[in-house]
Amino acid sequence: MSDEYQVAIEAEPDPDDMQALVQGLTEFNAAHLGGEVPEYLLATVREASGTLAGGLLGATYLGWLTIQVLWLNESARARGHGSALVAQAEAEALRRGCKRSFVETLDFQALPFYEKHGYVVHSRIDGFPPGGARYALIKELA
Repeated sequence: MSDEYQVAIEAEPDPDDMQALVQGLTEFNAAHLGGEVPEYLLATVREASGTLAGGLLGATYLGWLTIQVLWLNESARARGHGSALVAQAEAEALRRGCKRSFVETLDFQALPFYEKHGYVVHSRIDGFPPGGARYALIKELA
């Protein structure tokens, strides 16, 4: 390492610094992929008052939908909202030209939910978290 740079763990990361890292990698990838960049996707569930009750955050990129976050508050669960969010995200991904979808989940989160929606386990990492497993799932979109 040279003396002109310092490597350090940031105890309280600055959100602007985190965004700069994401932006830097996005620009690097785009230079190697004909300019293609992720197009983000947000689907929400709101109470009648407009309060956020949950949603799905993902991105379409390189012909894939990647589901990054799917969360519903406790009162909105088991009412079909999760299924509606996934269906809307997949429909939008198809509209954007995606043929496949990818998601990761921990064993205590939503593995049966995704399998019920046609996702197939592609890989499993045992011990992540300790005593559990992390799954990567893929679905071919119709």
